[in-house]
Amino acid sequence: MAAEHDRPQDASRGDAPGGARRGAHALTSRAAILAVVMCAIALSLAYPVREYIAQRQEIAELRQQEALARQKVERLEEQKRRLGDESYIEREATQRLHYCRPDAKCYIVLDGGGDGERRAAKDGEPRRPPWYESLWRSVEAADRPR
Repeated sequence: MAAEHDRPQDASRGDAPGGARRGAHALTSRAAILAVVMCAIALSLAYPVREYIAQRQEIAELRQQEALARQKVERLEEQKRRLGDESYIEREATQRLHYCRPDAKCYIVLDGGGDGERRAAKDGEPRRPPWYESLWRSVEAADRPR
């Protein structure tokens, strides 16, 4: 009876008749299966996580574009409000288009820089003519017979 009692213990321990343990081999196959399952889970989650991150970046870009669009709308609404004001339109017409009201005297001051250079040339050294004047004079001189 003692021999029968020993056999179930041997079978429960996982000892093979050759003396090798089956438990170490079973643990390795379980670990391999677990590793394969974990890799499969990681691979199945990789694409959705990548898409999630890409969507978050796209949402951030769209929010930035929305903020820029809102700023542009605010500027345009401000410009629309200003264009509805008659005094603003008069001021812009006077400044940009040089319009003048019929009951006002308007003067346009021209830049005197060009006249100042001519006066300085008359007062100081003789001014050298531009290259195109010299060229035209040489063409006219070549056209005259000697």
